[in-house]
Amino acid sequence: MPKFEHTIALLDRCLAVGVPGYDFTLRRGGEVLLRRTEGFSNREAGIPMTGRERYNLYSCSKLITCSAALQLWERGLFRLDDELGEYMPEFAEMKVRTPSGETVPASNRITIRHLFTMTAGFNYNLSLPAILRCYDETHGAAPTRECIRRLAEEPLDFEPGTDWQYSLCHDVLAALVEVISGMPFNDYVTQHIFLPLGMKDSTFLLPAAEFPTVAEQYRYFDGAVVPIGPRNPYRLGADYASGGAGCVSTMEDYMRFLEALREGDRVLGRETIRMMASPQLTPELRRSYAKSYGEEYSYGLGVRCPVAEGTGVYDFGWDGAAGAHLFIDLEHDLAGFYLQHVLGMAPVRPLRFALPGAVLQDLGC
Repeated sequence: MPKFEHTIALLDRCLAVGVPGYDFTLRRGGEVLLRRTEGFSNREAGIPMTGRERYNLYSCSKLITCSAALQLWERGLFRLDDELGEYMPEFAEMKVRTPSGETVPASNRITIRHLFTMTAGFNYNLSLPAILRCYDETHGAAPTRECIRRLAEEPLDFEPGTDWQYSLCHDVLAALVEVISGMPFNDYVTQHIFLPLGMKDSTFLLPAAEFPTVAEQYRYFDGAVVPIGPRNPYRLGADYASGGAGCVSTMEDYMRFLEALREGDRVLGRETIRMMASPQLTPELRRSYAKSYGEEYSYGLGVRCPVAEGTGVYDFGWDGAAGAHLFIDLEHDLAGFYLQHVLGMAPVRPLRFALPGAVLQDLGC
């Protein structure tokens, strides 16, 4: 069994820069090769990590949402290049904001593929007037479908399909799952992903009474790591299941999901997973993606992915605002997941992204 010296050194550097605690699991072919849990789930109370903590996954939620939508695609209930307005009419005639600040009718229609690939023209402004009105008018509930219906009142930042921008695209995708399946989004993922995989501690709508089950959450401020409580700012209302950032889960639960994707033909078919993990961006769109995420990867259907074969990069996956980081390497039969609970912890980001390479180095691949 490898000693994983490079991998463990990277993980422990996370503690050295201020992360109170972390949890990491690496599996190969279903076998656990490394499980390392260090530090504190609540530093102030002196509570050590146990490996059973619940976390806000933030953008690691996106892989679940994209998988849920692709299940419906596999059933033939939509095509990727269908116009979104065919299913959600409020998005049929959108406005777009020009560089001069003028708002004009959009020339391009939003397609479902644009939602998967973050090219629809939305942004990640959670304080848009339409969202705030929805919260007020529904007395803080902001149900998923209703909140996304209101989002269509806001102009797009660019013509659909002409740029790449991280945004609320996957929240819109969650609402689309509701429309096509006829089920609330959290109910759909519970019935079709969580329950079949035994993910008993996972949800997109954590009841307030269960907030104490979530590990202490922190934020990085000017070099200091301070506790901020369990609230997820991306949950726009009590009934809002954020497909892009709303899942609460545990290491054990989420690894069950990642293992299902590594194996294939459980949550999704193997060919669908390979399509998800294949580059979907044109060279021009990839340049926009690279401005924020570098040249090493491209972007597939909701995940970073290798630009091409033969580059020495094999993994696909994503990460989350509080530090969760997932990778699946089908070439080497690997699935790995790193968890921490610190928002804005910029010094850790390059360490997380180096984990797949460190793992391959330790395995001699």
